[in-house]
Amino acid sequence: MNWSALWLSLQITFFAALFIFVVGLGLAIFLARVNFWGKSVLETIIFLPLVLPPSVVGYFLIIALGAGSPLVEWFNINLLFTWQGATVASAVVGLPLMVQAAKSGITGVDPLLEGAARSLGASRLRVLFRITLPLARRGILAGIILGSARALGEFGATLMIAGNIPDQTQTLPLAIYDAVQARRYDAANVMVLVMTLMAFTGLFLVRRLEPKK
Repeated sequence: MNWSALWLSLQITFFAALFIFVVGLGLAIFLARVNFWGKSVLETIIFLPLVLPPSVVGYFLIIALGAGSPLVEWFNINLLFTWQGATVASAVVGLPLMVQAAKSGITGVDPLLEGAARSLGASRLRVLFRITLPLARRGILAGIILGSARALGEFGATLMIAGNIPDQTQTLPLAIYDAVQARRYDAANVMVLVMTLMAFTGLFLVRRLEPKK
């Protein structure tokens, strides 16, 4: 078992999950409650990582974060071949799942309940935090679990933007790939079992969040 890769994967997933939760929830609220010209275009862009090959997502991230990008030229911050870069890649591929699930949960809230609260003098912000988000909690929780699970299993975009450097950027999926390439099947079996158990747990929790019929 590659404990360094496991720990790094959990570290990356933790910070990616924070990003996914904050940005994803904000986007979900915005998309669920605001209508504007170009909304469909924005949603399509957000969901693109779900259908694009990981290598394409990784290439876009290299352009966005690599030499010549504002991040490097203006702030002198280089995320390529770092665990922080791997975090960005994991967050980007997990974000659409959070937005999709959270938006569905928010749009499923009865507008009459929100309208009743507003008629009693509650502000929009109060209605959001006291009515909308609590009632949409199943969709929001499902989104963060699915987004985090996707971030944990990210391989292709991470490989392109962060490389596969042992003890630095080698996550558990990359360590599994290396083990199989080296024919270290015993080690690969253990890591695959760990990844499968974590993925199963995440999906099981999402299923438990679904409304009972």
